[in-house]
Amino acid sequence: MADRRTFLAGMLAAGLWPKPTWADAGNPAFLSAGLRQDGKYVLCGLDTQGRISFQIDLPERGHAAAGHPTKPVAVTFARRPGTFAIVVDCVTGDKLAELDAPQGRHFYGHGVFSREGDILFTTENDFETARGMIGVWDVPSGYQRIGEFPSGGTGPHDFKLTPDGQRLIVANGGIETHPDSGRTKLNIPTMRPNISVLRIEGSLVRSVTLTPELHKNSLRHLAMAADGTVAVAMQWQGDITERPAVLGLMPPKGEIEILQTSAAERQAMHGYAGSIAISDVGGEVAITSPQGGACQVFSVATKRMLRQRQMPDVCGVAASGTGFLLTNGMGTVAPEGADPASLATPHPVRWDNHLVPLTRRGCPPPLPSFAAFSHDPAAKHRQALTGRHTRETKGDGNSAGSPMLSGDALQASPDPPVYSP
Repeated sequence: MADRRTFLAGMLAAGLWPKPTWADAGNPAFLSAGLRQDGKYVLCGLDTQGRISFQIDLPERGHAAAGHPTKPVAVTFARRPGTFAIVVDCVTGDKLAELDAPQGRHFYGHGVFSREGDILFTTENDFETARGMIGVWDVPSGYQRIGEFPSGGTGPHDFKLTPDGQRLIVANGGIETHPDSGRTKLNIPTMRPNISVLRIEGSLVRSVTLTPELHKNSLRHLAMAADGTVAVAMQWQGDITERPAVLGLMPPKGEIEILQTSAAERQAMHGYAGSIAISDVGGEVAITSPQGGACQVFSVATKRMLRQRQMPDVCGVAASGTGFLLTNGMGTVAPEGADPASLATPHPVRWDNHLVPLTRRGCPPPLPSFAAFSHDPAAKHRQALTGRHTRETKGDGNSAGSPMLSGDALQASPDPPVYSP
C-alpha cells in the first residue's frame, strides 16, 4: 500500500493523473478508527465485505470520521475531550490539515460535510459556559475556521445532515463535562437532552425533548433515513435497575417516539446504545451495545424488535445491502445475520465505536435557499454567519474576525418547522 501511495502521489504531483476518487483509495464503503496490535492508532477504510481498503496511522485514539462526498479525503476526530481533528488523503496517506479546537473548546468526536463538501461542521463543547457549539470550517481554504453557532443544547455529540442538505440534526446529549474533570459527568440530576433541528447557517428550526421522566436518557447518536426520519440511540444515566428503552424514531414533523421492548430485551442492552444505523432498503434500524454484547434490529414501519444478535464488545454498525455490518473491539467485521462459525479471521485491529458509511455524490446544483448568495461556496456561510444576528468574537481563541451567532440568534424562526425529505 505504501509503494502504491508513493507512486500515486508522484503522478498527482506531476499532473499526470486524473483527479483521484474513492476508487483510488481501494473503493471503501466505510470508515472506522481502531487500535492495531502494535499499539498504534489507525483510521481504516473497509469495503462491503469487511476487507481493509486502506490504513493510515493516527497520533492518538480516534472516535468517528467524516468522509468527503466527492474526494477521497476523510477527517478523523479525537475522542472526547480531544482537541484535534486530522484531515487525511486516503489515497496517499498524507495529512492535509490539522484542526485545533479554539481555546476553551474541545471536540465531541463527530463531524459532517455540507452536501457540496465545501464546509465541514464539528460538534464542540464551550466548557466554561457548558454550552454546545457547532464549528464551521472552510474546506477550499485549507479548513480555515470561519464561524460557529450554538448547537441548541448541552453536550452535542453526533449530528447529521438532512437529505436536502439544508438542515443539521443535532443530538445534544444534555451532559455537562469539563476537561479539568476528565470524562466525569457533572450535571446528571439536572441534565436535559434534546434534538435540535438547525439551518446550516445556524438558526434554530425546532427543538425536541423527551418526557420529563426520561430526562436522564442521553441522546447520543443518530442515523438518517432517506425520507428524513431520524433514528436516535440513547444512553441511560439514571438508576441502573431502571434501564428504559434506548431507541427512538423522530419523523421530520414529529416528536421522538421510544421503541418499546420487553424487560429482558432492555436488560440485554444494559441501558446503553453505542451506535446506530438505519437501512432504507430493508426498512430496519439497528442499535448496538458493547456492554451487553448485543445488536438489536427493529422494523421502522411496525416499530417492533425483529431479532437480536450476540457479539462480544460489538459497537460499530452500518447499513449494508438489505442488512447491517457489525464491528467489535476484537477485530471482527461481520454481517449482522452471519453464522459465527462462518466468519473470517478477525483483523489485527481493535475497532473503535463507529463504522461510518461513505456517502459519495457528484457536484449537486446550488441549494435553492442559497440563490441570493455568492457563488463562492464559503461566501454563502460567511454571509449567513455575519448577518443581523451576529457578533464578532474577540480573545476567545477563534480566528481573527471569526463570526459567531449570538444566543439571541438561536430562536426558532417563523418558517415552518419541517425540512424536505
